[in-house]
Amino acid sequence: MLTRLSRLRALALCALPVLALFGTAALAPLPFTLARAGVTADVLGEDGGRPVITITGAETRATEGQLRMTTILATGPKADVRIGSVIDGWFRTDRAVMPRDSVYPTGGSEKEIEQHNLNDMKESQNVAVDAALNYLDREPGSMRVDVDLGDIGGPSAGLLLSLGIIDKLVGDGSGGDLTGGRTIAGTGTISADGKVGAVGGVSMKTQGAHRDGATVFLVPKAECREAEAERPEGLRLIPVTTLGGAVDSLKALEKGGKVPSC
Repeated sequence: MLTRLSRLRALALCALPVLALFGTAALAPLPFTLARAGVTADVLGEDGGRPVITITGAETRATEGQLRMTTILATGPKADVRIGSVIDGWFRTDRAVMPRDSVYPTGGSEKEIEQHNLNDMKESQNVAVDAALNYLDREPGSMRVDVDLGDIGGPSAGLLLSLGIIDKLVGDGSGGDLTGGRTIAGTGTISADGKVGAVGGVSMKTQGAHRDGATVFLVPKAECREAEAERPEGLRLIPVTTLGGAVDSLKALEKGGKVPSC
């Protein structure tokens, strides 16, 4: 039979590996990225003193309101993120803890990863132009559309860029703006056939949108739950799955029609 003293010794011996494991975890970097709300940019206006969208070879219209693409500001791909920071991030509403490989491609140097993200943005810009022209049933090559978002990387501005091109060319189709004069923000990738894809970091992006004056946020439908979890008060979420659906929702919003919600 174990005495009380021997039981305590046994428990202490069993606890040592567990304590050692926690100690190692506290010191070791973890495969997470810490994110917070980043900058937003009005795709109908200028960024860094340069127009975000420039269209030549076709008549464009003056627009009112704003269409703000959103970003997250994340720790670098090689940053050491420790368990204390991860736990702190879990309990804060202005921070998000995300798997590193959901933000950055695996492998490569920081410079290579940065270049990869810039390439993703460039490809996203080209696809956004194709999606907008396909929606408007206009031939590629009928005009030139240039997009300039400086050094912002990643593909998540696709939806907002397509909407910006449509608004500059035809607005809501009845002489008004897609925005209805509002400040509308959002996120989502876009494919050439107009499908909207999820992007990650949505809860932080809604906070950046609200901070910069948006009252409406277009969110990929698959990320409604995440967006709703940390939704700032006064920010209306509209789920979207296609470019056409996003346009229809904005038109309905202005006319007082039925608008989907998360």
